[in-house]
Amino acid sequence: MRGHEAILRQFLANGIDHMFGNPGTVEQGFLDALSDVPEMKYILTLQESIAVLCADGYARSRFKPALVQIHSSPGLGNAIGNLYQAMKGQAPLVVIGGDAGIKYQAMDAQMAADLVAMAEPVTKWSAMVQHPSSLLRMLRRAIKIACTPPCGPVYLCLPEDMLDSEITETIFPAHIPSYDTSPTEADLQQVVDLIKISNNPIILAGDGVAWTHGVDQLVELAEILGAKVYSADGGEINFPDDHLLNYGSTGHMFGSASLPITKSCDLCIALGCYLLPEVFPDLGDIFNDDAKIVHIDTNVNNIAKNHRVDISYVARPGSVIKTLLPLVKALPGEWHDSSQIRRKTYESESPVVNNSVDELYGIPEDLNNPKIDGKTVLMRSGPFIKRLSEKAPKDTIIFDEALTNSPPVSKYFPGRKAGDRMMTRGGSLGTGFPGGIGAKLAHPDRCVIAFSGDGGSMYTIQTLWTAARHGVNTKFVVCQNRSYRLLQANIKQFWKERGIEGRDFPLAFDLSTPQVAFHEIAKGLGVKAESVSTPDQIDGAIDRMLDHNGPYLINLVLAGDVHPELVGVHCGQ
Repeated sequence: MRGHEAILRQFLANGIDHMFGNPGTVEQGFLDALSDVPEMKYILTLQESIAVLCADGYARSRFKPALVQIHSSPGLGNAIGNLYQAMKGQAPLVVIGGDAGIKYQAMDAQMAADLVAMAEPVTKWSAMVQHPSSLLRMLRRAIKIACTPPCGPVYLCLPEDMLDSEITETIFPAHIPSYDTSPTEADLQQVVDLIKISNNPIILAGDGVAWTHGVDQLVELAEILGAKVYSADGGEINFPDDHLLNYGSTGHMFGSASLPITKSCDLCIALGCYLLPEVFPDLGDIFNDDAKIVHIDTNVNNIAKNHRVDISYVARPGSVIKTLLPLVKALPGEWHDSSQIRRKTYESESPVVNNSVDELYGIPEDLNNPKIDGKTVLMRSGPFIKRLSEKAPKDTIIFDEALTNSPPVSKYFPGRKAGDRMMTRGGSLGTGFPGGIGAKLAHPDRCVIAFSGDGGSMYTIQTLWTAARHGVNTKFVVCQNRSYRLLQANIKQFWKERGIEGRDFPLAFDLSTPQVAFHEIAKGLGVKAESVSTPDQIDGAIDRMLDHNGPYLINLVLAGDVHPELVGVHCGQ
């Protein structure tokens, strides 16, 4: 058989039967071969970044590899930003890209570029097939590398003349080496010794916990230690949202937000995360001099990269915790008495109990909000999300790119195990809608609701067309506060640090004029949709969305700090 069909058979041999893609001129033969391999399901997207993000959601939902097909240099260029996102989230994506052919490499032909070099900064591995005899071998290598911890995207360029050739290689599954290793009990005794003398331990949990199936073990460990647990740039559920020892997350933008956390402990156990993933990290020592730091991750490059570490293991966090638990349980009774007193104190002070989101996200009392369609906008996101959680199936999967509206999402849709709720991470916008499609294709029997902000959704709004084309029954919610609200929150911190007061937000953060009718765009892309702007519309809209057998979008119009009257007055605004 020719290479076009052989590569499809190779992926199927590894159980990879969904391909997310966007076609181009040099992939025509390969795409034509799809009709001869009906087992491979091709999910057509309208832009390469959407293909990557759909595959990212699919891989993260299944904790298995996903396949992406993109065009040559223009397609790879479109995909790069979200390949970065996938790499940060350790999503095992196998990305195959087209090229005119090896024989044209010296011609500097149309769309010619060093594709391997373009992909290298945002992938674990990047290569080009140089001869037909190595085509399937290279594919198996790509699958293996993508799926070997730390997982991540790989890029393999498939020149057309390689695919046009007869393939004599045998098709067999790529071998994924077992990485389920853990230090011995003797090795971990030094960690137990630190735990034994600790008075205020904390745990930092990253996505390495979810990816190594360690959520349940981490809950048990935190309860025994009486330790607060903080998420460190988590995109997965690494610790239950509604657990009383869940103390939120470390800082996202500013290292100063993380310092009160890291400076509070005498022992920090970092599991499956990077220390620390802020945009503006603190440049000094983030721990007290007498604090001890234990770091466990599958990615050796993450360990002791920027901050001191006393004990570390390159291993699967889930496996390490499993080995550690019986050793901690064997500590003397008086130690357990002390740790349980600490646990009860932390549980009584838990932000899960004491910090309500209703004040920020409930219905505002003031009526001084802009008018939409002749009606006063009274809406905040909290009441809508609360009612949605009451009406949606209990096993609903949430893809959360609500950003500044994420607090009520996590409150009313608390994720308790890996895969329940996925969050955006890596800094890319537009992840919510395609991620929701990927999650639904991975779990067709579960309800999937994808939240996005109005700013983020515009990056990938054409995703809705893919949902309509393939009948993907994802439910979409746009939280339309008519602004880049996250930037508004960030600049408030910027002003605070510089002692600036009394300024309006930059109009570059204001999306109020012209107001986007997301529900009308959705209809134009083949998705049923409606707008909700007052509390009396909530119940009916939710019922219609959940009852509809197909994709459905609700445009949730929210109160926001916007100034449409100023837009257009100043030059450039």
